[in-house]
Amino acid sequence: MEYLINKYLEELRIRKLSKNTLDAYERDINKFFDFLKEREEEPNSIDDLSIMAYVQDLRKGGKANSSIVRNIVSLRNFYKYLLRRGLIYDNPIAIYEIPKIDRNLPEILTYEEVNELLKMPDINTNKGIRDKAMLEIMYAAGLKVTELLNLKVYQINLKFSYIKCIGSKDKERIIPIGKFACRCIEDYYKIRNSINFNQSDLLFLNLQGIKMSRQGFWKIIKEYAKEAQIGKLINTFTLRHSCAVHMLENGADIKLIQELLGHNATAATQVYLSMYKKNKLSEVYKNTHPRA
Repeated sequence: MEYLINKYLEELRIRKLSKNTLDAYERDINKFFDFLKEREEEPNSIDDLSIMAYVQDLRKGGKANSSIVRNIVSLRNFYKYLLRRGLIYDNPIAIYEIPKIDRNLPEILTYEEVNELLKMPDINTNKGIRDKAMLEIMYAAGLKVTELLNLKVYQINLKFSYIKCIGSKDKERIIPIGKFACRCIEDYYKIRNSINFNQSDLLFLNLQGIKMSRQGFWKIIKEYAKEAQIGKLINTFTLRHSCAVHMLENGADIKLIQELLGHNATAATQVYLSMYKKNKLSEVYKNTHPRA
C-alpha cells in the first residue's frame, strides 16, 4: 500500500498541488490505514461501517468537522485513484455523506487595529525592520503566508510599486503595493545583507539566514498582536482578510478583489462581501439606534 500511496502522491505533484496540500493528503491517508491495521481490516475490503468507525474515532480525538471533512475528501480521492487503476471495484467512500461545516466568518481588524499592529515592530533593530516590511507587504497585497515567505527579491519592483506573486499551481499575478510598503522594503534592503548569510534569493529570511517557516511567522504576528493589545483571534490570514474587507469598504469591486487575492472563483471571494455587510450593518446600528 505504501507503494500505491507514493505513486498517487507523484500524480498529485504532477498536477502541481501545493506542498501543504500534498502533506495533508499523505497524513490523512496514512492515518486511515494505521486505523485499519488496528482493526485488522484490509484496505480493499472496507465498507461504510469502516468509514463511520473512523469518523467516530476522529471525533473522539477532538478533530473539528473541517478536519474530518478534509480527511474524508483525501480518502475519497485516493480510492478514486485506486478505482481508475482497476485495483478495486468499488469506492466505499463515494456515497459517504460528508458532515456539514459551520462556516464562521473570519475575524478582521479595524483600520485602527491594523495601524497599531503595524507600529509594533522596533525599527531600531534588524528584526523589527524585517518584521515591519513583512507585515506591511502582507496587508498591502493581501498575500497568503506561503506567498509572502516564497517571495524572491527579483519579484519586487519598487520603481513601479508592484510585486509579482506566484500562487498555487504556479499561477502568477501582478499586485500593486502602496508607498508605505515600498518604503518599508527599501529600509529592509539596507539591512538584508547582514542576515543573508547564504546569498539566498528569498526576500525574507529568518535571523539564521534561511527561509522562515510558517510557524515562525505565526509567532511574529501573534507576539505583535499581544503587544498591541488586540483582543481578537488573530491568525496568519488576518491581514489578508482585513485587506480585502477594507478595500470593499472603500469602494473596490468584488472582481478586482478576486483578482488581487488570486481566487479562481468568485464564490471564494463572496465571504468578504458578507463580512463587509455585517460590519456595515453594525456601524449603521451604532450610529442610528437610540439604545446603541
